[in-house]
Amino acid sequence: MLLAEVAQATQRLADAGVPSPRNDAEELAAFVHGVKRGTLHTVQDTDFDARYWEVIARREAREPLQHITGRAFFRYLELQVGPGVFVPRPETESVVGWAIDAVRAMDVVEPLIVDLCTGSGAIALALAQEVPRSRVHAVELSEDALAWTRKNMEGSRVDLRQGNALDAFQDLDGQVDLVISNPPYIPLTEWEYVAPEARDHDPELALFSGEDGLDLIRGLERTAHRLLRPGGVVVVEHADTQGGQVPWIFTEERGWADAADHPDLNNRPRFATARRAMP
Repeated sequence: MLLAEVAQATQRLADAGVPSPRNDAEELAAFVHGVKRGTLHTVQDTDFDARYWEVIARREAREPLQHITGRAFFRYLELQVGPGVFVPRPETESVVGWAIDAVRAMDVVEPLIVDLCTGSGAIALALAQEVPRSRVHAVELSEDALAWTRKNMEGSRVDLRQGNALDAFQDLDGQVDLVISNPPYIPLTEWEYVAPEARDHDPELALFSGEDGLDLIRGLERTAHRLLRPGGVVVVEHADTQGGQVPWIFTEERGWADAADHPDLNNRPRFATARRAMP
């Protein structure tokens, strides 16, 4: 019974243009029935919960899967998310993976890390978890987003602050080993092409940044240079269409070295890195 319903739901979601219809139909079935996705076959016909069709209708209308279930998975974390906070994406996991490798290669006993525009807290929490002796600081501007960030960071050792990423953490100037950010980077001109899940449900503050999408990244370049010690590293996520543009923001003239772009798991340009030049 349930597997037949899941197949029917998959078709409905596919017809609605949902990018991963089978995955979402199964995730929602598991969510409604209180089981893991891999054990859906154990749910008896008599235990089918009609609320399944209610959540399928919501997903059909392109409400994000994570808003319906109230959770998002990121690396080894399960995060609480909902309206008002940006839902972390799988692409950002490779950004964090690169950052973790970079911090480990520094051979610093207690690396100092700053996450700018932290949103749900996914990046900061992943770094705190996977780099055990790191000292992680994070900043978020939006009060709506912070309500979720605080839930996710409860009991963690991340120092969370509310404020503007451009002037945050002046008490850490020149001391930071790694600055990382997944800032807003969608050009305002691309609004109509953004997937409904993001355009209609993620906060605009987390999505758009000027005509070419790079306004905030240009500002973060100065923030990162202020915060980093010489030899420290900055990692900034960007859109796959901005490959090649972002490294040019981190120029030698502005005090950077080794600026480069890196691909995500789909081999699309996804994030730029640079090292603060030695004096």
